[in-house]
Amino acid sequence: MKLRNAIKQGWRLACAALAVALMVTQYSGLASAQTVNAATSESRLALDARPGLALYVDQAGGMTADEVVAYALEHNGELIAARKELAAARALVKQASLRANPTLDVGGSKQVNGGDNSVMVSGSLPLELGGRRSTRILVAEREVEMREAAFADRERALAAEVRAKFGEALAGVYKLGFTSDLLSTEERGYRLVVARVLEGRSAPLEQNQMLVEVNRIRSMRETEDGKVQVAMFELRNAIGMEPDAPLRLRGDFTGLVDNLPPVEEATRLALSSRPDLLAARAAESLAAAQIEQARAEGRPDASVNVGYQRMSSGFPVNGIDDRGQLAPVMGTFHTITAGVSINLPVRNKNQGAIEAAVAQSEAAKSRREFAELTVRREVAAAYARYTSAARAMEIYRVGVEGQADANLKVVQKTYELGAKTLLDYISEQRRFIEVENSFIDAVLDTYRARVEIARAAGSPELIKK
Repeated sequence: MKLRNAIKQGWRLACAALAVALMVTQYSGLASAQTVNAATSESRLALDARPGLALYVDQAGGMTADEVVAYALEHNGELIAARKELAAARALVKQASLRANPTLDVGGSKQVNGGDNSVMVSGSLPLELGGRRSTRILVAEREVEMREAAFADRERALAAEVRAKFGEALAGVYKLGFTSDLLSTEERGYRLVVARVLEGRSAPLEQNQMLVEVNRIRSMRETEDGKVQVAMFELRNAIGMEPDAPLRLRGDFTGLVDNLPPVEEATRLALSSRPDLLAARAAESLAAAQIEQARAEGRPDASVNVGYQRMSSGFPVNGIDDRGQLAPVMGTFHTITAGVSINLPVRNKNQGAIEAAVAQSEAAKSRREFAELTVRREVAAAYARYTSAARAMEIYRVGVEGQADANLKVVQKTYELGAKTLLDYISEQRRFIEVENSFIDAVLDTYRARVEIARAAGSPELIKK
């Protein structure tokens, strides 16, 4: 009896010593382990071809983020409508450049119960004095500039939205791939536990506990698969693709942490080229042009008038004509008229329209100044978000994810040697799942922050046509 107890005690001590040795091995080489874990985490950021992910990812023939953005710029319904509106604005410039049409008046009269009659033809041509036509053209041109900038801003917003949805779908695929691999591992582990129970080396309770964990992970995988499908549907809708159209992604999250231009340089780029700011400046120029147009409408204007009249008239008496014979007294008269009509702005000098245009100009100036302030804030906020997100991702990549994987392997080994229970292993595995999902979320946050920097700065890299 004492011998049996001594053997059991020695076995427990040996298992404990082996577990400690494994932990010491893991933690003693922390520096080298972190280097290996960093490389391992970096490799995880590159999606490999897996059978379970072939429906969503194709690293050979799928669409990259740049290709998805280019497709969206050509097929997005809102952008197509905006392009038509821009074409309409350009047509209005042509309309504004056309000169005013002349008017033609034709009339006649005939005496009742008499022979007198007349025919009159007159025409009028507006001169559009005071810069009316030039200011009208200028307003139309400024309107086109504003719409062009607004269209470019829609392209910028759409490109950022599409890239963000591309990243969300890709992150969902990462989580799906991780859960699929975990499910395969758990199913193999469940078969081993079943074998151990049949051999009498484990209690039947462990089989039930392992089955619960396998089904829980299977449920997680179905949930992640549903999230990926929803993300792919949203991406299709954003780029103008039919819901049932085939779409597979190509790309990964590598290279998220690299050198970015200084925030000052990004701010200068945004202030000089961001489309929404250009639209605000174009609106300010449009308001100035509308002031000039209102003033031109308040200046004198004139039109040239010409006319011709043929009148036949007579008296109910007879007279002697050139041949010495009696004839009715009748005559035909031809008259040509010419003149100028002048519109004198004595009472109405368009004062109200001028005041309204000035107020609109001041409003446009205030909006432009606030837009510049907003641009500075957005660029600074985007850089701050990226800095914190990149740091969080690096902490997970170097000091959390790999170490959690090592901890899980230690607990797994000690469980196989009998020093840990199955519940200990399951608890450690759940912590590892939480860490892995949090790492993927940190990667996605970093990716979104990079997209936000490109959007806030108006970077040309956001839209590669």
